[in-house]
This record gives sequence, C-alpha cells and structure tokens, in this order.
Amino acid sequence: MFSLREVKYKHILDIEEMNIEKSKVTCIIGESGSGKSTLLRLLNKLISCDSGKITYNQQDLNSCDSVQLRRTVVMLAQLPAIFPGTIRDNLLIGLKFAEKPAVNDDKLLHVLNMVHLNKSLDDESDPLSGGEKQRLALGRVILLDPEVFLLDEPSSALDEDTERFIIENLVAYTKENSKTLIMVTHSKKVAQIYSDNIIELSQGKIVRAREV
Repeated sequence: MFSLREVKYKHILDIEEMNIEKSKVTCIIGESGSGKSTLLRLLNKLISCDSGKITYNQQDLNSCDSVQLRRTVVMLAQLPAIFPGTIRDNLLIGLKFAEKPAVNDDKLLHVLNMVHLNKSLDDESDPLSGGEKQRLALGRVILLDPEVFLLDEPSSALDEDTERFIIENLVAYTKENSKTLIMVTHSKKVAQIYSDNIIELSQGKIVRAREV
C-alpha cells in the first residue's frame, strides 16, 4: 500500500526502504524523537520529504490530490482538535468537513461504545478529560470510514484497561472491514499483541521491521 524509497526529511528521517501492507495492522515503535510522528505526517502529506519517493497504491504521493488523499488516509494526532459544542457536534463535524452525509444517533452511540466513552450525545465536549477527548476524536475518525487509519499514540492518555478495550475494538473493526491501521505506540506490549507488522525507528532510521 505504502512504499518508501531513499526517503529523507531534514535531520529527522532517513529511510532506505519501507513497505506497509494493505489490510494489516502496522505498529511503529521507537524512543521519543526517533521520527515516528514525522513518518505519519509524511504518509498523510502534511509534510513532504526532501528527497526520495513515497507511493500510495503505486501512485507517487506528490501527484496525489492532498484533500482526496486525506479523505481516504485519515490521521489522528496525539493531541487532537476538539471543537466547541456537544459530543454529537464533535462526532458529526468530521463528516461535515469531509463532505460526507451525517449519520443518526444510533450510529453515533455505537461509535461511543466502541471507544468506551460513556457520555450523552448532548453533553458538552469542553469539560471532558484528556483521555475522554482522545476517545471522542478517535470516534470521529472511525465515523469517517477511511481506507487507512494513521493514529499517533491513540491511547497515550488512557489507563491500561481502557487502552486494551479500545485497541481490541479498533483492531477488530479494521480487520472486519479490510481497513489498514498504521499506529504509533509507546507500548511495545500493544505492538506485540495487536500488530501484524512492527517497524522500529531509532534516530530516524529503521532498525528493525518484522512480522509478528
């Protein structure tokens, strides 16, 4: 699905070769500052590499329309945006931005259950905790139904039990619907349990890439 060849970005990334498979769960691990988040930003075309080539479904990323790409390859940052208004408003706003039709409350409640957020759709988003906001943003991304999920530390603000519940649901959803999940995680345990492939970065380079 994604292929990187001789990709360099500033002093942060220097990747000779990387392949990310379609319909698989790929976890990207490595110490802080190893280039994990930068790699996701490259795949989402939020930034462009200084040299080398990145392809998505065999098409040069530079020739892909950025808006269309981000509708099929959706990224969730570690500190996602939460908008003023209710939980319902925050779930639906992603669909509005993507020019996709709204969904009914039953669908919204189903997504809230997937991300283990036991709140009313009419509750205001502002008082939510950091972990609750992270889960709300994840629910918004799930509703977009993209081909590829790019998730940057989606469970960093969660306790271990909640993390396990959400990651299990997310992995099951991606596999049942033939989605591709590319996830940066601080947890080697999460990577080992849930991923099909693990890519480990150190100082911007791949030090290990393996199937689980």
